Amino acid sequence: MTDSNRLRLTGVRQNTFGVTPNTPRMRTMRVTGEGLSYKPVFETPGDIRPDRMNADPIKVGETSNGPINYELHYPVPSSILAENIASAFQADWVDTPTRDNDGTADSVITDIGTTANTIAFTTGASYVVGHLVRTSGFATAGNNSLFPVTTGGATSLVSSGASFTAEAAPPAAARVKVVGFQGTSGDITAAAGGLASTTLNFTTLGLSPGQWIKIGGTGAAFRYATEALNTLVRVTGVAANLLSLDNLPSGWTTDAGTGKTIRVFFGDRIKNGTASIALTFERGFMGQGTPGYVVNETMQVNQWQQQVQSRQKVTGSFDYVGLTGSVSTTSLDSVPDDAPSIAAYPIMAAGANVGRIAENGVALTSPNWVKSASFTVNNNLRTKEAADSVASVDIGSGEAAMTVSLETYFGSTTLYAKMLAGTATNASYRVIKGNQAMVFAWPRLTITDGSPNASGKNQDVMLPLTLQASYDSLTGAQMTLDRFEYYEA
Repeated sequence: MTDSNRLRLTGVRQNTFGVTPNTPRMRTMRVTGEGLSYKPVFETPGDIRPDRMNADPIKVGETSNGPINYELHYPVPSSILAENIASAFQADWVDTPTRDNDGTADSVITDIGTTANTIAFTTGASYVVGHLVRTSGFATAGNNSLFPVTTGGATSLVSSGASFTAEAAPPAAARVKVVGFQGTSGDITAAAGGLASTTLNFTTLGLSPGQWIKIGGTGAAFRYATEALNTLVRVTGVAANLLSLDNLPSGWTTDAGTGKTIRVFFGDRIKNGTASIALTFERGFMGQGTPGYVVNETMQVNQWQQQVQSRQKVTGSFDYVGLTGSVSTTSLDSVPDDAPSIAAYPIMAAGANVGRIAENGVALTSPNWVKSASFTVNNNLRTKEAADSVASVDIGSGEAAMTVSLETYFGSTTLYAKMLAGTATNASYRVIKGNQAMVFAWPRLTITDGSPNASGKNQDVMLPLTLQASYDSLTGAQMTLDRFEYYEA
């Protein structure tokens, strides 16, 4: 016998579609339940018998599919949650420049501080002047902080005045990641509709239209004196000395930032695409005398749903279509990576962590407060079968159908009128906990359904709305997601 509390669910991304890596590095996923299934398909023989009985059923195929449920936490890069999101978007994350020893000391980051103010590492995406890097996992506490890049490069960076303590063999947990950018004193100013600079070249930083940024850091030296400017906004254009922005707050104004070294945070991003991204899952039933392992191979996210409900945790599910599977008493990886720590990556909840739900760039507040919000991504996947294979041989993709549902209080006719007029709009919501944040956004939506009703006495009149996503020319997408590994309010 076994118990559901003894389930160990691990996964790995397939580098080649349809092929589970040899000796895979499996990673544990935090789940609240699962309904994965790997089972045969039988047909009953058509023989007509005088005794009215049937011959043995005939196996004609196999199916591999089902859902996994989760409570939302920050999707750590390379975690199974992050890989599931990539599969749902059918696109890879676009990460900021990162170096990570990833469990092996002195492997990727090879030195800090032996040469003054310098970090050395193996080659990869370049760090550039103005990038703001966050260092973590180093042995010396003072080496773990935020540092502006003053000399960039693909194999090293310099942060003048950082005064790193020398570590010739940085530990296994050492990590250096771009989390934003920082100007020199007085260089980044708030202009009418964006941020301007004299020296810093915004086009070198890796920013793109549709990306979300957070203006202002912790401490008066790193943020504007005009407090309304220190907020999350969206990039609409990137020029050498001008970042055009929208989703600006009502109090947006110009500010010279005199004497300030303004910090601006940004993170990794993803938007829907056309790449087939599949995973292999293994369910280990660890309560059995000899644990049994059920493998579901080449699992692609068909539908992704997520719900934000007042005074509830943010929850969601991924529903998969797959090709095949197997059952064994031998694990694909007997010592998988642990799931992201709940202490470092806590569960996020509505109210406490959902900071703003916006429609057409403006927060939905009084009188049309949002009681709940949810979205569905449907990739309309289908399996392809062949006459000479028991398992399905491929997975086809249909349209990327994306919808948003908003349950709002019917405080005015504003949203109802937009639906009746067929007015195009957009929506977004942000989830923030500690120093981590995510922004879910749909840059072009049409309200296609909704009706207010007084269904009984002593009840609020609600307006439940359905919004359908469509192609947006600025982002080239229907849905985007930004994750901020480090964020300052």
